[in-house]
Amino acid sequence: MTAAAPEPKANMGTPVPRYDAAAKVTGRATYAADMPLDNPAYAFLVTSAIAKGRIDRFDLDDARRVRGVIEIVTHENAPKLKESKLFSNGGYAGTTIQPLKSVEIAHDGQIIAVIVAESYEAAREAANRVKVSCTVSAPSATFDSPGATTAAAKGQNAQFKEDPKVGDFAKAFEEAEVKLTAAYDTPAQHHNPMELFTTSCAWMGDNLVIYEGSQYVYGLKNGVAEQLGIDADKVRVVNPYVGGGFGSRGSMTPRTAIIAAIAKRLNRPIKLVPTRDQGFTITTYRAETRHEIRLGASRDGRLVALRHAGFEVSSRPDAYCVGGTKTTTRLYACPNVDSLVSIVRADRNTPGFMRSPPEVPYLFALESALDELAVKLDMDPIELRRINDATNEPIDGKPYTSRSLMACFDEAAKAFGWSQRSPQPKSMSDGDWLIGYGCAATCYPTQMAPCAARVRLQRDGRTRVEIAGHEIGTGAYTIIAQTAAERLGVPLEKVAVFIGDSDLPPAPVAGGSNSTASTCSAVMMVCDQIRQRLLKAVMPSDSLADKAKETVGISPAPSTQAAKSDRPLDIEKAFDALGVGIVEEYGEWKPDGAPMDSFTAMHRGQPRFVGGHQMKDKIAYAFGAEFVEVRINRFTHEIRCPRLVGAFAAGRIMNSRTARSQLMGGLIWGMSSALLEATEIDERYARYVNDNLADYLVPVNADVPGVEVIMLSEQDDHINPAGAKGLGELGNVGTNAAICNAIYHATGQRIRRLPVRLENIEV
Repeated sequence: MTAAAPEPKANMGTPVPRYDAAAKVTGRATYAADMPLDNPAYAFLVTSAIAKGRIDRFDLDDARRVRGVIEIVTHENAPKLKESKLFSNGGYAGTTIQPLKSVEIAHDGQIIAVIVAESYEAAREAANRVKVSCTVSAPSATFDSPGATTAAAKGQNAQFKEDPKVGDFAKAFEEAEVKLTAAYDTPAQHHNPMELFTTSCAWMGDNLVIYEGSQYVYGLKNGVAEQLGIDADKVRVVNPYVGGGFGSRGSMTPRTAIIAAIAKRLNRPIKLVPTRDQGFTITTYRAETRHEIRLGASRDGRLVALRHAGFEVSSRPDAYCVGGTKTTTRLYACPNVDSLVSIVRADRNTPGFMRSPPEVPYLFALESALDELAVKLDMDPIELRRINDATNEPIDGKPYTSRSLMACFDEAAKAFGWSQRSPQPKSMSDGDWLIGYGCAATCYPTQMAPCAARVRLQRDGRTRVEIAGHEIGTGAYTIIAQTAAERLGVPLEKVAVFIGDSDLPPAPVAGGSNSTASTCSAVMMVCDQIRQRLLKAVMPSDSLADKAKETVGISPAPSTQAAKSDRPLDIEKAFDALGVGIVEEYGEWKPDGAPMDSFTAMHRGQPRFVGGHQMKDKIAYAFGAEFVEVRINRFTHEIRCPRLVGAFAAGRIMNSRTARSQLMGGLIWGMSSALLEATEIDERYARYVNDNLADYLVPVNADVPGVEVIMLSEQDDHINPAGAKGLGELGNVGTNAAICNAIYHATGQRIRRLPVRLENIEV
């Protein structure tokens, strides 16, 4: 074993290399823009240079003179599409703003025309020659902008159903021995996956094939069909590999149905490859947030009052919000809790999911405030969290299915060397560099959704697994293959996995860290169906169960147990007894507590999530603790982060190699969200300024010299058959707070607004 492939502990899978590694490094992996099309035309988008107003007229003469231009589509001649509801309100779309529908401009970078030409170069040249005359209105850009409106999220967003509260916060806060009130801000951020937001559409008669990077092929299939007004069975979405998603590909964006409709009109395949800067406005992003935290505590550090008020920016038509108070109000023991989430409407494109959508901004506020409270109490911040650790969440009193938060703190603190920390600010240095240590908790809800799978087992052990999951870089191919191999007792190299195609059995959106729990639970169930068929062939009565185990090498096992047999599976004997050469099973799995319409909704591309705080009798979360070291030059104010250490507990770890990779990437992204990432907004015009990878800062190797990932052994038999909590979004939560806490320790300066840049440092 190596650092990249850690030795698995109890309840961890083998760190086998990635199933798709060779295909990716040799270029055999095909992404949406790589798919071959027969005589395609090429599309290029023209986007708005204003954020609010009306189109008066187009001057297209110069554009039409470009050799190779086939058609120019504007609102005047665009195909008519049906409207779709916002994804977070039960629909398919990431925004209800529909381009090319009218003369109205709702946000900067809105699609206002599509050029179709014989080549990409011709389409781009023509797009650059389009002239647009507009009537401009003054836009509202963000918080405090004239014309922006604010209202409570509850009642606007169908998915936001409560502002959690319990007890009497006002009275408890008033009477608290120690009080803290603080405000925190996080910026807008954009996903910027390596793969651009490409779309290719090809019609074969009345049937449409879409090649597009998607985190939800069934949602995209059904959503585009709805917009086009056709049967969903006539739409197929294909994307065996996705070049990064981070939430940006979780819902349907307006471009897809437009390109599909134009391809239908021209009776020709069309390929669209938008530019990097267009990706800032034709898809979603993480909206900027504001927070007010109020904490009241006794002198011994016990929380007696907690209030979290959050404010989030959204677009004019869409009441999108992430509402992270559902987590922050349940993380620690506190008898009196209050919260409120509000949505601020501005003239912006609609925000959407971005890795750990609620927890990244909301835990930044809470975990920073806890550090401030620890300073007021003259208490170690780890000890403060230990005093307020909870076995039952405070809002509904439900017990956690498992909670290893303090075990994570203990492991990470030991590895980090926290005991060597001098607690006084500005007390540690190395020459010209001030040294600071900081820590924070991380957590993410354990979620699952209904899922289906088809598994075929042959007499020679070859296995085919089909499931419309998504490989967004997390290792889905690998863990699905491992699950089938372990459950059936066949060699891993004999398992072939097919995902990323809406013609396969439906799987939920690859988001909310639910994919492993959902897909692996479904695969386990279907593999068990195959096992039962084999058992019946060799076990005519219960009295022969032991004989069957000796002969076939399998036995009925509880679904929560790893599917490994103590003897090799003699598949050939089992198949001979059954009298066939191939066994195939299809199954649909749904988690406990999922609604009755779960399977129907699953096929319609509407996931029914279960988990987190929404479980009936329990609450399920994965936990972790993150520690950072920062160094700040006392003269130049440069900020360096030489060490990141994280310890995590997330139930069964399916593959310690891929899990480590996910958690390491999360830690690095968490550091990036603290020190580098921000989408700058010109508030005069409500336009994004740094819409490119030169000015939108992301970390490189030199920014992160050392990252250590510790995975704790944890078994949770209350969550799902796979026993997996999900960890894709666990790693980048809390890191931003740990960074700011470390900056305070280094400098004595408390920073509550992200990102932290050298010009913010005062020492």
